[in-house]
Amino acid sequence: MVGDHCNLSGDRPVLSQNPKTGLSCKMVLQAVGKVLRKSKGKPNGKKPAPEEKKLYLEPEYTKFRITDFEFKELVMLPREIDLNEWLASNTTTFFHHINLQYSTISEFCTGESCQTMAACNTQYYWYDERGKKIKCTAPQYVDFVMSSVQKLVTDEDVFPTKYGKEFPNSFESLVKKICKYLFHVLAHIYSSHFKETLALELHGHLNTLYTHFILFIREFNLVDPKETTIMDDLTEVLCSSCGSGSSSNGSGNSSAGQNHVKER
Repeated sequence: MVGDHCNLSGDRPVLSQNPKTGLSCKMVLQAVGKVLRKSKGKPNGKKPAPEEKKLYLEPEYTKFRITDFEFKELVMLPREIDLNEWLASNTTTFFHHINLQYSTISEFCTGESCQTMAACNTQYYWYDERGKKIKCTAPQYVDFVMSSVQKLVTDEDVFPTKYGKEFPNSFESLVKKICKYLFHVLAHIYSSHFKETLALELHGHLNTLYTHFILFIREFNLVDPKETTIMDDLTEVLCSSCGSGSSSNGSGNSSAGQNHVKER
């Protein structure tokens, strides 16, 4: 099982002790403050503030990637490779990478700052093994996601690694469920923690991971387009140069993002 707040190593990351970033929690908060001051317009004491601009859509940030590789080609099923093997390999890799990306901002994703698991105008609920609907904080939700996915990808009966071991008949449906949950985590990072990601200078990593993941789930129809519509504006920007310009479900349907997404 995954440790506290989904760190696979079992140790929750502490930014003040992270030699790679060299940033303390205080330093990150100061950097976030600078980003906030830069992104805000002149104050207006009479009228309510307009809807906050989505910082992650700013051209100066969307242009950042850690590689210019053609992801459209990268996600395609290679010849002579079994489909289930390809899905298993990529799903496991995305799980680890998204878990790692979340761990970089988990210090700031707390029960107090993120009292619900939300992304844009959508609130997500967790459903337990008996189908009971659970309203939880964002860190609790992510912990549920990562713990359950960790259990699946390490189960030989679900994700077999030994030669001759067959994949279960329900494998594709399980992969779809995993990808849906992983999308929720990515959407929450962008919606609620992009400022922290920017302060850590990890937005290029996040953009690259999101682009790769979206093109993969589209290539194999792993997530219902209605599920990803809340991030269509970002997908349009990041994936348009990868041969996947407009969203297949139409980004003009803004009302879909207003509804709570029910888990299956």
